[in-house]
Amino acid sequence: MRRMLTVGLVLIALAATGRGDDPPAKAAPAHPGLERLKGFAGTWVEADKDGKPTDKVVSVVRVTAGGSAVHETLFPGQPMEMVSVYHLDKGELVMTHYCVLGNQPRMKADPKAPANQIKWVFAGGSNLDPAKDTHMHGATVTVIDADHIEIAGEAWAGGKPCAEHCGKMSLVRKK
Repeated sequence: MRRMLTVGLVLIALAATGRGDDPPAKAAPAHPGLERLKGFAGTWVEADKDGKPTDKVVSVVRVTAGGSAVHETLFPGQPMEMVSVYHLDKGELVMTHYCVLGNQPRMKADPKAPANQIKWVFAGGSNLDPAKDTHMHGATVTVIDADHIEIAGEAWAGGKPCAEHCGKMSLVRKK
């Protein structure tokens, strides 16, 4: 009886650790834009008017899903907290922004953007009618250097750009 119990426990342990013949995890595909976003991993704070870091955390970026996605939490722990997830779709860099407004705009990176920028272009979404609803419609991330970026966001309402919800931010990597 003791031997059967021991064999049973060994079999359970082997089953729990996975099969030995499982294929190795597939490596995340390389893409310059996705690699750049992975390089943003860390905490980013708002810069003051002189470009110096403040204590206001704007963004926390982490690489997830075996390197195939980048998860960004905007305004963490605040009433305006939002999430954006970046990944590849058939070789194109895309993102979904989970907005505090309750909609989820999807965007594609413009492959013709300058080398120091990622320009996001609206590509649809869920829980929104772009002809009526307020939503994020585009954004440009400009890389100044490894520790400084500028973000210009574009919102739309009523089917046209909405200056009230557009904005620019300068961010500094928290050390």
